[in-house]
Amino acid sequence: MISCREGKAVKNNTLSSAPPLRLGLIGAGRWGRNVIRAAGALDGVRLTRVGSSNPQTAGLVGPGCIVCTDWQDALDPSAIDGVVIATPPALHADMVRTALERDIPVLVEKPLTADWAEAEGIRELAKARQGLVLVDHIHLFSPAFQALAELAQAVGPIRALRGRAGNFGPFREDVSVLWDWGPHDVSMALALLGGRPETVMARRLSRDEKGEVISLGLTFAGGVEAEFTLGNILPAKARMFAAHTDRLVLVYDDLAADKLTVHPPTAGFADPTGPGEPIAISPEPPLTIALTTFAEAIRSNERATESLDLGVDVVAVLSACEKALGESLSL
Repeated sequence: MISCREGKAVKNNTLSSAPPLRLGLIGAGRWGRNVIRAAGALDGVRLTRVGSSNPQTAGLVGPGCIVCTDWQDALDPSAIDGVVIATPPALHADMVRTALERDIPVLVEKPLTADWAEAEGIRELAKARQGLVLVDHIHLFSPAFQALAELAQAVGPIRALRGRAGNFGPFREDVSVLWDWGPHDVSMALALLGGRPETVMARRLSRDEKGEVISLGLTFAGGVEAEFTLGNILPAKARMFAAHTDRLVLVYDDLAADKLTVHPPTAGFADPTGPGEPIAISPEPPLTIALTTFAEAIRSNERATESLDLGVDVVAVLSACEKALGESLSL
């Protein structure tokens, strides 16, 4: 039996002349609520189904949007043209597979899954069904990162990547620091360098009863090394990603007023100091770009596999890092 409630909010989109694209959403937690807000501000897109067991969700969506307590009821091909999955990673594989089996395009929050075999299975099913799966590695949709990638291609080659990301919290029970923060840096590294690393290293730098700080080391073809520090017990929030070339260093700092800056080269690929030269970028939010990209792919009946292939590669790399962490000395 379908158990659904209609939304009570009065806000609606200003729709384009074309029929609105009907989106579904599964999961109305922190990220799902961001999706609700971002979709509500897009022309030509209308949220029509939300799968959520939270009774407060009906008050977050517009009129005509049906909230279903069973996520499978939200995957109705007659009511949606595509679905955004914003649930914990352990639920992704079952939900993505169900959507593909119902011929519904998918935008799934990172990581694609936390299991390499599941990720490969999703790719095989998408190929067999000629389905569309995009993975929302959100920083890949950031105008600052996209500008970094374009500049790096112009002034490269990239010699090294360095990053630091995390905060004090969140302390999640469903995923580790590796699977919570790692998909961001790994996806950016793979996108820039065009493939999986040849070797991986992972070790714990510190750990207490609340969380941990870990270090990842990835070595790519040509000896390019990417080193990332990730943690949920850092003294302050960090989101810095640097691409080092012979001519300059490009720094993407998602927490800074100037999100992309250019610096002189540093010895030993050390983090640059000083404010750097800011690069003007679009202020458009990455989630808006991700949803727009998804909507355009649905409208054009696109079946490109780059996003899904990258999502599978990220899971493969993180799985190798997880194995390395398990074999390292516990602190």
